[in-house]
Amino acid sequence: MPAPYIRNAALDDEDALGRLDRATWSYLHEVTPPPQQPYEPFFRERSVPRDHLVAEFDDRLVGYIRLGFATELASNRHVRQIRGLAVAEEARGKGVGRALLRAAVEEVRRQGARRISLRVLGHNTAARKLYESEGFVVEGVQPEEFYLDGVYVDDVLMGRPL
Repeated sequence: MPAPYIRNAALDDEDALGRLDRATWSYLHEVTPPPQQPYEPFFRERSVPRDHLVAEFDDRLVGYIRLGFATELASNRHVRQIRGLAVAEEARGKGVGRALLRAAVEEVRRQGARRISLRVLGHNTAARKLYESEGFVVEGVQPEEFYLDGVYVDDVLMGRPL
């Protein structure tokens, strides 16, 4: 299978991204309840198209990665944070997540960031392995930070220099 095409998100991607987000929702990676109608917009004030990279196969949107600042502090502007990563079920295991992750690292490096961080739920083994394989290391663990679907789950903080 060819590599996915990675590009910046556009406002026209709103509906497709919303559908992808709802289709991939799971307590494996979400700490909020399942989405309910009427659905919230995908893009919001603190999460606009320029904060997203999307992956396409055959002109079909199959994944996204959301980037942002780790905090709003000026002294922390050199750090970017991955705030979401989703891949359509049919595109999993085909390098989409890895391609998005690598493109995100290059994008924040281009923007002048010195490091990138993320938070991942402790029981999301596949995501943690992907991040580790791309140079992210565990920098902290908040034990039992979330109670999801009847289970206490750790919040794992990961990061890497650029």
